Amino acid sequence: MPEKKFKKNILCIGAGYVGGPTMAMMAAKCPDYKITVVDISIEKIKAWQTDELPIYEPGLLKVVQSCRNKNLFFSTEVDKGIKEAEIIFISVNTPTKTFGEGAGKSSDLQYWEKTARDILRVSESDKIIVERSTLPVKTAIAMERILSTNDKGIKFEVVSNPEFLAEGTAMKDLENPDRVLIGSKETENGLKARKEIVEIYANWIPRDRLITSNLMSAELSKLVANSFLAQRISSINSISALCEKVDADVNEVARAIGKDSRIGDKFLNTSVGFGGSCFKKDILNLVYLC
Repeated sequence: MPEKKFKKNILCIGAGYVGGPTMAMMAAKCPDYKITVVDISIEKIKAWQTDELPIYEPGLLKVVQSCRNKNLFFSTEVDKGIKEAEIIFISVNTPTKTFGEGAGKSSDLQYWEKTARDILRVSESDKIIVERSTLPVKTAIAMERILSTNDKGIKFEVVSNPEFLAEGTAMKDLENPDRVLIGSKETENGLKARKEIVEIYANWIPRDRLITSNLMSAELSKLVANSFLAQRISSINSISALCEKVDADVNEVARAIGKDSRIGDKFLNTSVGFGGSCFKKDILNLVYLC
C-alpha cells in the first residue's frame, strides 16, 4: 500500500504537557495533516506510543488512540522531523532562571535557544516557526536573529501562538477554546505565515474565536492573562480573611459579586493560594519585564 500523501507536514518539538495534547487534538481535527511530535527523552516518547501516556488529562488517551500511527507520530528523531516539516511548533520547557541576571524572575531560555540553533543547523527549506511555549516579550525577535544567520538562503517566519490551557480541562480547552491567539510580524511574509496558522485552527474552531495580533501583543497577552487570573485568586483570599473577622461567609460574598456581569464568577473560590505550573512563573516574568 502506498504511503498516504498529506497536505501539510507539521512538527512539534517538545512532547510535554503543552505539545502532546495540542498536537493530538490537531491531528484528530486535521486528518489530512501529518503531525509528528519529537523529544530528546526516549522514555517520554516510548510512553506516548503506549496507553500509559506520560501525562494525564481527561479525554487525552482516547484522542491519541484515534489518530496515533495514522497521522499522529511520536519520535526521538529531532533532526529528521525538522528537515521534513513545513511548520514547526516549539513547546520546550521555559523554567524560571536559577542563576545569572534575572535569577528567580525571568525565564531560562537555554532549551529554546538550543532548539532554534538546531532548526537553523538542520533546515534545508523555508519554514514557519510557531512559539507555543510561554515566553518573554520579544523572544520572537531574538529567535529571528538566530535563524537569520543562515547562509543557505532559507527563509524563516516566526509566529506566536501562546497556549491557554488549564490543568484538568486541557482537551476541552483545545477543542472548544474561548479564543486562539496568533501573532506575527505585520509584513507581507509575516501576514502570510499568520494566515497559514489561522487556517489550521479554522478546521474546527469558529473564525470569530481566532484572534490575530502583532508578535509582541501575542507574547505579552499570555503573561497578562495569567496575572489577571492570579489577581482574582489573591483578592478573594484576602477577602476571606476579612470575612472571618466580621462573621461573613466568603462563599456567599463570592456568589454575590460573581453575579455582576462586569466581574463574573470564575476564579473566585478561596484556597491556600494559586499553584500549577504557570501562574507563579508567568507573574515573576511579567514583574521582571516591567
